[in-house]
Amino acid sequence: MTESSTGRPLVQVLIASTRPGRAGAPTARWVAAEAAAGGAFDIEVVDLAEIGLPMLAEPGHPSSGDYQMASTRAFSELIDRAAGYIFVMPEYNHGYHAALKNALDHLFREWRGKPVILVSYGGVAAGARAAMALEPVLIALQLQVVGFVPIPHIDQLLHPRGDGRVFRPTAPIEHGLTTALDALHRTVQSKRTAAHT
Repeated sequence: MTESSTGRPLVQVLIASTRPGRAGAPTARWVAAEAAAGGAFDIEVVDLAEIGLPMLAEPGHPSSGDYQMASTRAFSELIDRAAGYIFVMPEYNHGYHAALKNALDHLFREWRGKPVILVSYGGVAAGARAAMALEPVLIALQLQVVGFVPIPHIDQLLHPRGDGRVFRPTAPIEHGLTTALDALHRTVQSKRTAAHT
């Protein structure tokens, strides 16, 4: 993790879906705007569709950090600089997207010990089954879940604007994200304080 020029911790909003027309992009834009508005973090959006990581093909274990592929080295540098994360993730067939698992599996040290908020979306189950399925993976990587924001009936919250769509949350979703961001801020500040003592 590196210190930003503003002195604020960097939080990355990771878009876990890679499909064209995905709900994750407008949802992540809203999440990023809300997180930035609080003024506690610098915010960076990490779009797995734009990064285009290949399926994991490193010869060594990620815990060694001995990356042979340029794509892995670039992804490592990107993820390593953040103090925490917000995963905006869909639910497909009661599970999480393969692109998210692939991204997580590429690295180890870069994720370890950092806090994460899960913003899941879907139909009536609000992506909760995907979030539950992801939990053992996060435990293995020593990522600390500090907030969970489930978004049900995502299609009802996406509205046309220009040539795209905008996400308009309900009051409970807004409150859930605010609560999660507060927990993320407390955790990040606690870790920063501990690192300097």
